[in-house]
Amino acid sequence: MDAPLWTESHAPSLSELPQPEVREYLERAVDEPINLLVQGPPGCGKTAAVRALAREAHADPDNDLVEINVADFFGRTKTEIKNDPRFAGFLVGRSALSKREMINHVLKESASYAPVSGSYRTILLDNAEDAREDFQQALRRIMERHHRTTQFVIATRRPGSLIAPIRSRTFPVRMRAPTSEETVAVLERIVDREDVAHDADGLEFVAGYADGNLRRAILAAQTTAVEEGEVTMAAAYETLGDVGVDGEIEEMLAAAEDGEFTDARKRLDGLLVDEGLSGAEVLEAILDAARSRYRGPELARLHRLAADVEFAMGEGTSDRLHVSRLLAELGREEPTARS
Repeated sequence: MDAPLWTESHAPSLSELPQPEVREYLERAVDEPINLLVQGPPGCGKTAAVRALAREAHADPDNDLVEINVADFFGRTKTEIKNDPRFAGFLVGRSALSKREMINHVLKESASYAPVSGSYRTILLDNAEDAREDFQQALRRIMERHHRTTQFVIATRRPGSLIAPIRSRTFPVRMRAPTSEETVAVLERIVDREDVAHDADGLEFVAGYADGNLRRAILAAQTTAVEEGEVTMAAAYETLGDVGVDGEIEEMLAAAEDGEFTDARKRLDGLLVDEGLSGAEVLEAILDAARSRYRGPELARLHRLAADVEFAMGEGTSDRLHVSRLLAELGREEPTARS
């Protein structure tokens, strides 16, 4: 999709967040900048809510909101972290640091910078379920040291993966999957602003398709509008009834088999972030593709890997990290029984 994503161009303001109890908590945090633990299922709007808070709280949110996706650290090599333009400036001349030291250094430097406007900065640590315990211990010390000038917001699907000292230093903001009515209201606001023809049945179909994942609903509505020029029931059924991720899954598996792990992981990120799928949904799609792609020992091997990944995700660790491990294992040897 070449056009700007509606999830970005129609990012909600604080007053437009669909969950009233979340709005109340975050509005209170504008005047009293306390550390927050924003928790909820994938696609419920955690990151969008924190960005809305920052736009309300900071005169210069582009500089005073720092976003650090924890998965960008723990799912990457030292070279990839060092070459990321968001982190490169912090790591000049520090190539001898271990990966753990690089991560801690970036976080420490981010927290120590003075705010551009106002009296504090906000640091969002997204996908915090990916954080190892040693990183969390370092984070606890940084939170203590910079509590006067830095507000920490930790977003996660699995608050139980965080150590007790982190949870005790943050105020919990619990987000749930939006209801169908809330999703329809968000979609209606966006299509009205885009001047896209629509009807109630079309918006409800998109909301049902997304099944509580707001990001997925917005992207599905945009796809329908781009493909059909409207978001009606007929248009949504025509577009989303045939929309699947089979092609992306096949290309991701092909890249993994060829040892192109970076390409495979980019495609995985697209499925998890752009498509709004959960790790379990990606894993299910991989197994669906495997039934026609592999035979005999290779199919059995993939099922064993998938079982390990499913177990690890059930333990509360990173979906991205473990599905990435499956892709890396696929690249260790060329499949011999592919159909």
